[in-house]
Amino acid sequence: MPHLLRVPAPPAPPLTGHLPFADAPGAPDPIEVTSRYLTRGGRPWFPVSGEFHYARYPARDWEEELLKMKAGGVTVVASYVIWIHHEEIEGRVRFDGDRDLRRFAELCARHGLDFIPRIGPWCHAEVRNGGFPDWLLARTRAPRTDDPAYLEPVRGWFTAIAQQLRGLDRAHGGPIVAIQIENELYDQPGHLLTLKRMAQAAGLSAPLWTSTAWGGVRLPSDELLPLYGGYTETFWTEADGGWPDTCRKHFFFTHQRDDEGIGADLRPTTVRGGDPTPTDRFPWATCELGGGMAVAYHRRPRVEPDDIGALGLTKIGCGSVWQGYYMFHGGTNPAGELTTLQESHATGYPNDLPVLTYDFQAPLGEYGQVRPSYHALRLQHLLLADFGDLIAPMESVLPERQPASQSDRDTLRWAVRGDGTSGFLFVNNHQPHEPLPAHPGTTFTVDFPDAPALTLPSAPVTVPTGAYFCWPLRLDIAGLRLDWATAQPVCRVQDDGRTVLVLAATDGVPVELALDAGTVASVDTPSGAVDKADGRVLITGLRPGTDALVQVRTADGNDVGLLVLDATTARTAYRGTAWGAERLVLSPDSVVFDQDELRVHSSASRPSFAVLPTPARPLTVAGAPLSATADGVLTRWTTEDWADEDSAPAATLVRPAGPPPTTATGPLGRASAPADEHFAACAAEYHVKLPDDLPHRPSGTVLRVHWTGDVARAYVGDTLVADQFFSGRVWDIGLDRLPAAAPRNRGLRLLLLPLAADAPVHLPERAGDVTGRAAVWRVEWGTSRAWAVRAG
Repeated sequence: MPHLLRVPAPPAPPLTGHLPFADAPGAPDPIEVTSRYLTRGGRPWFPVSGEFHYARYPARDWEEELLKMKAGGVTVVASYVIWIHHEEIEGRVRFDGDRDLRRFAELCARHGLDFIPRIGPWCHAEVRNGGFPDWLLARTRAPRTDDPAYLEPVRGWFTAIAQQLRGLDRAHGGPIVAIQIENELYDQPGHLLTLKRMAQAAGLSAPLWTSTAWGGVRLPSDELLPLYGGYTETFWTEADGGWPDTCRKHFFFTHQRDDEGIGADLRPTTVRGGDPTPTDRFPWATCELGGGMAVAYHRRPRVEPDDIGALGLTKIGCGSVWQGYYMFHGGTNPAGELTTLQESHATGYPNDLPVLTYDFQAPLGEYGQVRPSYHALRLQHLLLADFGDLIAPMESVLPERQPASQSDRDTLRWAVRGDGTSGFLFVNNHQPHEPLPAHPGTTFTVDFPDAPALTLPSAPVTVPTGAYFCWPLRLDIAGLRLDWATAQPVCRVQDDGRTVLVLAATDGVPVELALDAGTVASVDTPSGAVDKADGRVLITGLRPGTDALVQVRTADGNDVGLLVLDATTARTAYRGTAWGAERLVLSPDSVVFDQDELRVHSSASRPSFAVLPTPARPLTVAGAPLSATADGVLTRWTTEDWADEDSAPAATLVRPAGPPPTTATGPLGRASAPADEHFAACAAEYHVKLPDDLPHRPSGTVLRVHWTGDVARAYVGDTLVADQFFSGRVWDIGLDRLPAAAPRNRGLRLLLLPLAADAPVHLPERAGDVTGRAAVWRVEWGTSRAWAVRAG
């Protein structure tokens, strides 16, 4: 079916200088905000931010995890500064150990990552009291207002944060590009302004001051940059509510920025009498695109990798100019000195959360696990790293034929980010829970105001069920004009004087490359056919893979390569500086780039990776050379064998489960998590022997527990070390997190409660019927080793 879209004439230049945001004088790359996009150093800037709560992760591993985020395309790290984590006991403000805010910010700076502290004072983040210490709530009856009894301790808290971050602002070459005030405060614009002024008076400084803006928020005029969000699933809605429409809408291309559903259990879904934040003065920026989702006891959503990937790509097509993910990295709640620190019915919140785990099903998990969603998002972030400066100023345009409603699953969902002559075409044919049908016979016509229309591809194709992708329209690559490609741009690399554009094919869509003949002197393709017609060189039938390099000599004498990877291989692509040059690295494992070293985190017995361009010197690990073989136009390097000599772990049943406990309910009538005493009376108990060399294990060693039940807890002695609500997912327990003082020789004790048949609990369909059962099916070690690869 043909699809038509007309790109309007380019709009008037965006407003500039209309907002009171200013970078530090003399900053070499000044950050500015226009009404449509951000700039940095005078060029359009498309940041990618990811949330990582430092206080929920061991400080010894922060640096490696930040490097994983950077390798995943994150350019800005955001983190709540959670008050109760730092000052649970009044007057004892802790910034030591895993709470060392300054060290975390300095590590961001060391590795070229920007930093955004979200200073609250109310944060939420599924934390007790939204992050308020208990003693603060005892002090005032009017928190989150200008009540002097509230503002006085807030002033002290902001001063403590400012002392930690002194000298890390942009004026001193530091990483802080923005500061978020409060969170989800929808009806107190005057108080938000008070908090901003207090933070400034305390010494905090940044070119951008931001606020969450969903739910019809009222912000002080022009004082805070509104940031939006959107989640694929929710834990905060009712157990029997189905997939929320507020999530469904994020899989359509629209120009609606707001999401009235985020946190709607804690506030009205709209603010009566509130005026919407004007969209003609601010760019469309986000801070909470769902990188996953937490699980509550009453509702346990399961988020799939393509849900996250489709959400991210769709938002770019909608017009986002700042991709911000919550969470990008999971973590674990720190142990409180007085109480547990998670959100719960016991603290008056509508949702019961696990005591410890805040994994969030994030791209990087609670123990640093690399998830398939990390690979899906990295492709998009590589695209933005190379072409974000082109995409950011482009307007989002919707086609003439659009879905009639959110229940319309038959109309193809697509959009274009374009200017007068060029652009990027976005398609999303994926949504959770309700698969979208394939679209056979598809072609697109994009009518530009200042250039001839493009109709592509040359022959109709089928857009497969579940596909989501971005195609370039009139993209210039070192003097070669690529009129279109039915493959997604990934990144550019330089190989021996040649610019190579790496593209990712889409499963089920034939690869077609259309080159402007006027920019082409010669073409050499390893497969397929080359035809010339209508002023274009058309390449069809190309078989994607590591050898699918189309070599082009441009009319002005440049050499350009178009490397089209198959969809599976493309999701292994990294790009970073290694051994003195910027390189493409293909690895299914986690790869980080650290100065003259590349580290591969792998559980494979013989990990390998491919590189372009090939390093001039041999690659080594611990001085031993790696073997090298050709992998298409790349060189594949393989490490030596290593074998895990541990015997397979076993979970020994100590005591079978008793009858499920009766389900209690809490606020809003939602099911409450079982009380502590139920574990002693009703839980199945298993014992797992721990390895003798556990203290010497590499970071990232986990015990993977396949289980069925309702709630699971793991103990070393009497110390709770891990927990999970059952949703059908494997339960990982980080063995390097076990407390050193605990009696490890006694092993792990696993307690599993069964689920009552009448419990008002939502489980994913894939979890199956688990009522009345509590059992461990098998356990296994998950060991990931880091291979430090050097040249020479």
